[in-house]
Amino acid sequence: MNWHEYVNKTGKLPEWPYEVNYGKENVIESDVLVVGGGVAGCRAAISAAQHGVSVVVADRGFVKHSGQGGAGVDHWHGAVRNPCSKITPEMYSDVAMQVSGGYTNGAARYIIGMEGWDTLLELEQMGLQIRDEEGEFKDTIWRDEETKLLFAYDVDNKHCLRIYGNNVKPVVAREMLSMGVKVYERICVSSLLTENGVKGTRVIGATGVNDRTGEFYIFKAKAVVLATGGGSRLGSFAPFMTSGSAMTDINLVNMGHTIAWNAGAEMVMMEALTPEFGMGTGLGYAPYSMGNTDNTYQGARVVDTNLKYVPYANTKGELLTEEKQIFQAADPDKFVIGHGIGLATPVTSDYNVTTLDPKLAEKIRSGEYSLPLYDDFAGMPEKSRKIIWNLMLAQEGKCRVPIFENLQAWGFDPSQDMLQYAISADNGIHARTSWLAPEQTPKTWVSTKRQGGVFTDWRLQSSLPGLFVAGGNPLFGSGCHGEAQTTGRYCGRQAAVFAKNHPAVEPERGQIDREKDEVYTPVTKGGDVGWHEFNAALARVFQDYWNVKTEEIFDRGLIRMADLRRTEGNRMYANNPHELARAIECYRLTDLASCYWQSAKARKGSSKLLGFMRIDYPNVDEPEWHKFLPVSQTEKGVSVREAPCDYYLRDPYLTTLHDNYVKYAELD
Repeated sequence: MNWHEYVNKTGKLPEWPYEVNYGKENVIESDVLVVGGGVAGCRAAISAAQHGVSVVVADRGFVKHSGQGGAGVDHWHGAVRNPCSKITPEMYSDVAMQVSGGYTNGAARYIIGMEGWDTLLELEQMGLQIRDEEGEFKDTIWRDEETKLLFAYDVDNKHCLRIYGNNVKPVVAREMLSMGVKVYERICVSSLLTENGVKGTRVIGATGVNDRTGEFYIFKAKAVVLATGGGSRLGSFAPFMTSGSAMTDINLVNMGHTIAWNAGAEMVMMEALTPEFGMGTGLGYAPYSMGNTDNTYQGARVVDTNLKYVPYANTKGELLTEEKQIFQAADPDKFVIGHGIGLATPVTSDYNVTTLDPKLAEKIRSGEYSLPLYDDFAGMPEKSRKIIWNLMLAQEGKCRVPIFENLQAWGFDPSQDMLQYAISADNGIHARTSWLAPEQTPKTWVSTKRQGGVFTDWRLQSSLPGLFVAGGNPLFGSGCHGEAQTTGRYCGRQAAVFAKNHPAVEPERGQIDREKDEVYTPVTKGGDVGWHEFNAALARVFQDYWNVKTEEIFDRGLIRMADLRRTEGNRMYANNPHELARAIECYRLTDLASCYWQSAKARKGSSKLLGFMRIDYPNVDEPEWHKFLPVSQTEKGVSVREAPCDYYLRDPYLTTLHDNYVKYAELD
């Protein structure tokens, strides 16, 4: 019986079904603690356990399906060492740096290139299907007949795979549990514990609250892997929405970013926060419920309302006449790096995926094409239709049930029917996912689109000893699902080695007590402000003091958010542990806003590359500001330093990607 059935049957709301024990302490000890039980966290836990240490995972949700990758995946990026690939890890890393103007994590991209294929092979051994075993797509442009692998985006260079990843999370969760990893679910991790309770020192554990029982958890560990998800609530004015229009959900509050920032870790590129339309608001269409040619739907045949065909174009703007050309680079000396891996490409589009005719919006306005547009699946060859609808859509996150299964259950037949685009004549209609059409969805600030996050070294260790960082978030400059699993696997190994070489350190009781006092404020002091209202207020403050960028505005934002936290923040109430966890998240969102503002204050120059434009510093992309600005909190205040974009090839590191990898990867 679900919630609605119970209310309809009894006429009353159900009582809280768990025993509540606010303040009760649970002390959990391990060699390695993994914060976040998504695909990156699970792979970190598996890897650490494989290296002979005890492992604990603290997960915000239900580990079988939790995390940004918990609902499945259809693409695997970074498998550049697969037997069919013509791309090397060096090429993968160097091109990522080139197209982003240097504003990504070249070391992480190289690590992903070196280990992405091995990570996928391990996943196959765990039971996930990664090949066209039955020959359904035999003799197509996407299939390699010898290996039975299927490829996306670039059928010549063959480095991005199509996989059968709908059940990927249950597979890795089962493997993790079979290895004896202890998992604590429904934990809202609220802080990292540091040596002597001092910001900027070694990380030795974490604290959290169970959102079912309200109990307090103290996790002690020799090393910690941060593998939490992204964010969708700081800039959203409707925090109670389910984020149905995006690949995210309400649980994603960038908690990993925040607890690392509060512990004193260096953060980088946090100022590169760009607006999204509909992402995280819940006010757009569900992903892939509307026609488009993006990502999963690349290659879909598109027609207008009069069934007039809309051609694809390569990155040179040349209209394409053959299906194979849609999955090739415009220049035979280049390759398609892929889509969805967290890369903005402001420098060059030479490595981008193909799109529809870039003059499509202009032709709509002139009357050459008539809206609405449609994905004409029925007009496609059978195998071309099935590789999109039956393989890709059926595996992609948040698509299997709501789109693939439900649409067909309601009568949609891709062999006979077409899927309408959201109606838009925006200039980006040729490339943008139509469920996020600007005319249809409001703007909100919700994610570090260019992958800002924790600054790391070649071990993917933060500036704090013992804190390793994995995943698409909070690791800066990483990518999507396959890359998250790969960095998780790498970090688990690194954390295990660290734990073996460093003794346990007892947390400072004062730090624990201060954290405990804060997180229980909504139940010990009570008040008249619910978390919904407080989240809406902090989102409004952030919007008000972020859209226009000047030093004075940033300073006022810091003051206004601190004031909100002192006043309405201390008046928040929680009726149950679930609401308490949401309130704790709101506290941390106020801290996260401060991180963004401090990062923005540090970059005293505008940058088109970063999508960061300051009124008081109007000169754009001045050479002296082409650098990273790691920002951190210390016991004395905020610290800022400079680092070149290729810091990972500068002193104290070696001068080549491969030499650094061999030195730091802990391969023995």
